[in-house]
Amino acid sequence: MPQPAAPAAGRRRSRLARLLLILAGLAVTAVFLALGTWQVERRTWKLDLIDRVEARIHAEPAPAPGPEAWAGLTAASAEYRRVRLTGRFAYDRAALVQAVTERGAGFWVLVPLVTDRGFTVLVNRGFVPTESRAPAARAAGEPDGAVTVTGLLRLTEPGGGFLRHNDPAADRWFSRDVAAIAAARGIGRVPTEVAPYFVDADATPNPGGLPVGGLTVVAFHNNHLVYALTWYALAAMTAGALIYALKGIRRGS
Repeated sequence: MPQPAAPAAGRRRSRLARLLLILAGLAVTAVFLALGTWQVERRTWKLDLIDRVEARIHAEPAPAPGPEAWAGLTAASAEYRRVRLTGRFAYDRAALVQAVTERGAGFWVLVPLVTDRGFTVLVNRGFVPTESRAPAARAAGEPDGAVTVTGLLRLTEPGGGFLRHNDPAADRWFSRDVAAIAAARGIGRVPTEVAPYFVDADATPNPGGLPVGGLTVVAFHNNHLVYALTWYALAAMTAGALIYALKGIRRGS
């Protein structure tokens, strides 16, 4: 007598379900493995970045990049480079940018420096607490004449801070946005007259004690190894679950 069609159809459905399970398990495992490998690569990149930045911040200061170099400045090539520049501060066009530091809440004091090379650079002269935000509170720290500043080159921070947008009209700043501050203070155009970066002044004391320089935080989160191990563990768990499920299907068939 011919065999019933129903058992044959059931076996086909079982084989199809097993195939789909295998494909899904392999796909998820492959994704987890790829994510783990990506984190390993990110860790290598991050360690290289840390080494480069450490070398830069301890190097002898070089002249701040001039207009001929501005187009090629990138975070990889220039961020945290130690530089020196000479010129005269335009204290009357300073901008205060909200800041939270190891000294508490307050403001960064950004002042245009008209260099002896003809271009202007915004210099973050340092931190002042909220109660010292008035210009008179830091007047003693504003020497006349030519000055030489040494510090770390930082790339502009456009837009604002986390969930807080700069408001030039109200003179409220949450990030060191070079182009916006330059436009609001009328100190020239970026990048033809004003450098597209700013300089964090070093810890050289200012007369009167304010602003306080040298508070740049140079720190990079490097949890990539933990993330990589997590993804690899998930890959192993998925593969193990797939093998267990397939054994169960085989026993039940």
